[in-house]
Amino acid sequence: MSKVMIIGAGGVGNVVVQKIAQLPEVFTEIVLASRTLAKCDAIAKNIDRAITTVAVDADRVPDLVALLLHEKPFLVINVALPYQDLTIMDACLEAGVHYMDTANYEPLETAKFEYSWQWAYQEKFVKAGLTALLGSGFDPGATNMFTAYLAKHYFDEIYELDIIDVNGGDHGYPFATNFNPEINIREVTAPCRHWQDGEFITTDAMSHKASFSCPEDVGTFNIYRMYHEELESLTKHYPTLRRAQFWMSFGESYLKHLEVLGNVGMTGIEAIDFQGTKIVPIQFLKALLPDPSTLGPRTHGRTCIGCVVKGVKDGTEKTLYLYQIKDHQDCYKEVGSQAISYTTGVPAMIGAKMIVQGHWQQPGVWNMEQMDPDLFMADMNLFGLPWHLVELNDFNLDD
Repeated sequence: MSKVMIIGAGGVGNVVVQKIAQLPEVFTEIVLASRTLAKCDAIAKNIDRAITTVAVDADRVPDLVALLLHEKPFLVINVALPYQDLTIMDACLEAGVHYMDTANYEPLETAKFEYSWQWAYQEKFVKAGLTALLGSGFDPGATNMFTAYLAKHYFDEIYELDIIDVNGGDHGYPFATNFNPEINIREVTAPCRHWQDGEFITTDAMSHKASFSCPEDVGTFNIYRMYHEELESLTKHYPTLRRAQFWMSFGESYLKHLEVLGNVGMTGIEAIDFQGTKIVPIQFLKALLPDPSTLGPRTHGRTCIGCVVKGVKDGTEKTLYLYQIKDHQDCYKEVGSQAISYTTGVPAMIGAKMIVQGHWQQPGVWNMEQMDPDLFMADMNLFGLPWHLVELNDFNLDD
């Protein structure tokens, strides 16, 4: 049906390529591009299907444009670094190619991520007749779809939203991150913002903790309120929300290591002089930590990610929890990755499928919840991320 290009050959890129390769009737040709050709080749050799691999510097728009004009894909799936979102969007506009990603833009020099930079491309993509789909991972991505699905089918209005991301997995290392260490650490150490009564309230990072018991015996975990990009788009597109929060689980070992690393400056994002050479501490730290793409064989346990939505239907108030649970070792057996990469890569494939098949082809720049959720939600059940819905009677994270 269509040729696609995946940019990024990390853990998520590996999952996206493998899942896309399973659907030759939808994705007729696959190009995998990265700054490091060897990473692309390592992924391609494990797939029983022809994959074109190329090296490209995603920071350089002319190089990207030349590659796109040569390969002529229908869609670019951006699973590179969030610093590169805008250069890839610029290249797609110049080459006339549809675009999608899994995380919003973040400037390299500032630990701040928001949609304003990408939303500013709306008119450009409309004029070009091209679709740009933002944030088709799990959170953001599936969590946006969960919210949209509940709002469409189960509520007349939604008032409260709690997105809860629990990783009950254990990789055995004293300290490691489940996705790009630089992005992970910048994200979790940023000031927290949550939506309350029409505005974002800023608090210190990791300053608000709660306890949450996951269904299906995944376990009980300490979860911490933090900022995540889907809060920005969901509060915009669901103006009835009075409160919206994002929560993520962290173990005590992770938090203690992070505190010490921060205290000694290893999480800094500004370059320092070291023996006559400029280095960025967090980038040096990344080089020392385990590569997240290697965690698959040693990670055991399950993830549990979902949305708790409170609202009203036919005059009656209720609270629903829509969630997805994934076993790390099940993911490793299928695609050789841990569940964090898997739960991001599968929604990326599904989002691409929605665009390629024409269900979500609409000129402009769009967040996930602006699209109809039904086909996406059905495909989650089909392609490895079955979800569940329950009603909660006593949900409260404020105690």
